[in-house]
Amino acid sequence: MEGPAPLSTQLAERLAKFRLKDVPADVVAHAKLILLDTVGAMLAASNPKYSATRILVNFAKRLGGRPESSLVGQGFKTSCVNASLVNGTLGYYCDIEPHHVGGILHAPAVMVPTSLAVAEKERGNGRQFLEAIILGIEVTCRVSYALNPVALYNRGFHPSAICGAFGAAAAAGHLFRLSVPRFGIALGLAMQQASGLLAWASDHTENSRPFNPGLAARNGTTAAYLASLGFGGPPTPFEGKYDAFTAFSGERHPDALLADWGKHFYLPEFAYKLYSSCSFTHPGLDALLSIARRHKLAPSDVQAIVLRFPKSGAHMIDNNELKSHCAQYILPVGLVFGGVTIDDILEDRLRHPEVARLRTATRMEGDPELEKTWPAQYASVVEVTTTDGRKLSRRVDYAKGTMENPLRPDEIRQKYLKLATTVAAACHAERIADLVGKIERAPEIRDLAGLLRKVGKRRKG
Repeated sequence: MEGPAPLSTQLAERLAKFRLKDVPADVVAHAKLILLDTVGAMLAASNPKYSATRILVNFAKRLGGRPESSLVGQGFKTSCVNASLVNGTLGYYCDIEPHHVGGILHAPAVMVPTSLAVAEKERGNGRQFLEAIILGIEVTCRVSYALNPVALYNRGFHPSAICGAFGAAAAAGHLFRLSVPRFGIALGLAMQQASGLLAWASDHTENSRPFNPGLAARNGTTAAYLASLGFGGPPTPFEGKYDAFTAFSGERHPDALLADWGKHFYLPEFAYKLYSSCSFTHPGLDALLSIARRHKLAPSDVQAIVLRFPKSGAHMIDNNELKSHCAQYILPVGLVFGGVTIDDILEDRLRHPEVARLRTATRMEGDPELEKTWPAQYASVVEVTTTDGRKLSRRVDYAKGTMENPLRPDEIRQKYLKLATTVAAACHAERIADLVGKIERAPEIRDLAGLLRKVGKRRKG
């Protein structure tokens, strides 16, 4: 008597059967909001003032290839694989897109570009496009929990890139209409290509940081495309001598891949960002701004700032060389420029005298008590010493925009419009939002792709 099918095969069977009709209505509603938010992040990042955008667009032009998938904001098409790479990089460039707290990853930055590129190439409709996004996000999160994202971080891997490659293969495979055996091959080919290290932390250009989700989108798209053409690959990437667990984390939590499939969805757990910076800094920013508002503090009233954070995550934001991941830079910028605003973290504000002063007056401490909450939450405590000697403190367990402290749909739309109108006219941005709101009824995804490719009158950046 034969035993149960390998876990990889069981996962492939679920991928092949996935349909929007089996997804709860509230999850579909969340998916459209995540799509809108991610599209806003991609549009903002399409601005040619950003070096990685200019270079990658030039790269795509030099490579040439069949014009089958749109590059966001660039007015032309390229191959679906190259479009996944470029748009995937845009998704994470401004560090303002949705993220999963416990999974420690940015799956929509990978899945929206992947699904857009392949759906446009394959002339898919809006329902198939949305199915691909949901499926890819679910697979990404499940792979992260199966490998343990903390273990990935400890080995220097970026979960968004490693786990995102599997999710992108699932999303693209759905649009390529892969059979069960071909889905298994696609996952195996994704495993062979999965890459993306945290070494970008030393890249002051901040080009290679967002490149990681671009790699995941490109590699997952390539894996599914090759599988659709009959290319061979490891059919059971989560089993065998050289499995994904051994390769990437050294830990095994295989039950996470299939647990409560079709009942529990990770997508509604994603958090929306109000600040253009690493999500680890967001509870601290909320705490600092709350202290400043409550006590009517101007930046000049602050003598020193201490941020307490879980020890296991502190290394990512404690004096990090990158502006986007440096708490000693981000907290002063938040205080000086104030309020719940979308700030361009890629702009260097160290020349501002108060930012420069507070940069040297801010320090971080890994807190063993807060460690108990990690990584399910990024609990943070901010302690402010004022120039008149007061000691003020505030703890925030959940940043504004998280599932426990949510934004309203209208607030998410307003955030999208702020992002989109940095490159597009307001009427054009509204047309995109309206189409996203009814995307599951769109007969072809090419209408959305066309609006994203040709954004209209661009603001000067």
